[in-house]
Amino acid sequence: MIDLGATEDFIDREVCNKHGIKMIKAKNPREIYLADGKPSAMGPVTHMTKVPMDISSHRELGTCQVANLQNHQVILGMTWLREHNPTIDWNDKRITFNSERCTTWCLKSSPVAYAVPEQKALQEDLITRFSKIQAKNGPMAKSGPTANDEGVRVMKLSAEASVPMKGTARAAGHDLYAIKGTDVPARGQAIVGTGIAIGLPHNTYGRIAPRSSLAVKHRLMTNAGVLDSDYRGEVKVVLANRGEQPYRVEKGDQIAQVIIEKIDNRELEEVTQLDDTERGDQGLGSSNTTMGQWVKGEKAKPKMEINKISARAFGQFYRKGGTTGILRWDEVDNEIQLEAINISTELAIRNKKNNEDQDVRDTVPREYHHLLDVFEKEKKRQYHHTEQAST
Repeated sequence: MIDLGATEDFIDREVCNKHGIKMIKAKNPREIYLADGKPSAMGPVTHMTKVPMDISSHRELGTCQVANLQNHQVILGMTWLREHNPTIDWNDKRITFNSERCTTWCLKSSPVAYAVPEQKALQEDLITRFSKIQAKNGPMAKSGPTANDEGVRVMKLSAEASVPMKGTARAAGHDLYAIKGTDVPARGQAIVGTGIAIGLPHNTYGRIAPRSSLAVKHRLMTNAGVLDSDYRGEVKVVLANRGEQPYRVEKGDQIAQVIIEKIDNRELEEVTQLDDTERGDQGLGSSNTTMGQWVKGEKAKPKMEINKISARAFGQFYRKGGTTGILRWDEVDNEIQLEAINISTELAIRNKKNNEDQDVRDTVPREYHHLLDVFEKEKKRQYHHTEQAST
């Protein structure tokens, strides 16, 4: 669309995402303002892009700001008009590219281009969008898409609806937009319409998930988030408000995201017996039980558990002050207990245990045995002296 009221040229973010058009992040994101000075729902502008554009025989590499255009794919404003300076006949809906720039660089043949009716333009755009899919999977049957069709089809049920778009090229989900304003009560929920219907490929479903910004800032979550591939009605979002304050959803707000996921559509088979597993019929809380406790036909026996200890905690456990100790363990009440022992103390205890039953003469050289007799006599004398003093 050519818009004399637009100060710049814009391209829809969805178009860039769907066709893999590279977007360049802007240094300073900025809002888009309407004629009355209010911010537009098209903004903010965070990226720009350079994209080749053909208008009849007129070809150029255009620079556009990436925005959330709800009803158009490209808007050419005063920037484009001043650069190419075409002659526009509004009555005949005819554009003539007769400027020196266009006749020198842009034109391939005739300088005249005619406007295409909006409905025809939309049809041509849909054909372009899905031509690669149809070429790959073959023509669609009269009854609908084939099982191998990988296209995700979106139909507006209202002219004011917005097609789901990705925030970035690698985002998992497409943002869903509210078709009208809705109040979500505190600790309650509300159903918010989107004004669109989605046709999903075979063996997929759409998971309606909350937006992280709404969840963090306003505690808004989503309920009933399964969109079946054979559903053709309006996509509606059940917004659950877990906060203490009511929340107002405005028309055009991003309310959730739909994530397309693959599923297994095989039929269920009824059997009379299932194969045995180590877990068996252990139910709630059984995943906290060690694997060795599941014994078929027997009651689970308690097993000794060894808790994890970090390297830092382990170091603090055996290091006390400037003295390094050793760890000793023992089993107490079916638990492993650790005890820190000073090295010198432990060695003394071990040495005493080893020497309790050993004759002292075995540890003293023979040439000093006569001195042991002297020590023993003196020890006995001191003992008798102590006994007499006490009586």
